[in-house]
Amino acid sequence: MAKQTPKPLNLKNDIVFKTFFSRKGNEEFLIDFLSALLKIEIKHISIREEVNLEQLSIEEKGGRLDLQAELNDGIIVSIELQICNHHDMENRTTFYSAKVLSKETERGTNYREIKQVYMINILDYELLGFEEYVSESVIVLDKHRDYEVLKGLKWYFIELPKFREKHPDMNEKLNQWIAFIDDYDKGLVKMAEKKNKTLEKAREEMNYLTGDAAVRRLAELREKFYGT
Repeated sequence: MAKQTPKPLNLKNDIVFKTFFSRKGNEEFLIDFLSALLKIEIKHISIREEVNLEQLSIEEKGGRLDLQAELNDGIIVSIELQICNHHDMENRTTFYSAKVLSKETERGTNYREIKQVYMINILDYELLGFEEYVSESVIVLDKHRDYEVLKGLKWYFIELPKFREKHPDMNEKLNQWIAFIDDYDKGLVKMAEKKNKTLEKAREEMNYLTGDAAVRRLAELREKFYGT
């Protein structure tokens, strides 16, 4: 009987996503992606919690699996990948924003010292009724929409289906990373890797990572839970 070829894994599996980006030595990948999205220079990044595969029990497969990191200027980023639309993303993001902020605040903390928090949501479904596939929120005054009243909290939404419908400029680094994460259009992925040497290295790491038996086992359990 012929041996069945394992199903290819990509970064849309959140086990693979978190393991890939949190792995020691892979910081340059997250820096390259976030600098393109946030449009800031990132000299250093610290992963809040490196993924421990042994702690990811079967019971936890359906829970939230986000990735948190602190940038060189103290910004906290929380990245979550969502494949299924549970129709609660806005409320979910609000709740977890407050949760991340509360973790940064202890009794007696000077409010001026509270760090900025950026919530980044990568979605494999359409959420917002606009054509843009990358959206950034700002909190402004009702009668003065040009005045950003709260700069310490931002939400980002990357909607992969909308990206697929566009003809993105593959000279832009953010589009290169979105194509790589989405892994839908192989032509775009090859173009992205050709234009971005960091992505070329990322492909080598992905090939190594998805060949790891422990990672593959947990990733397949995750997919089984979601029925993908």
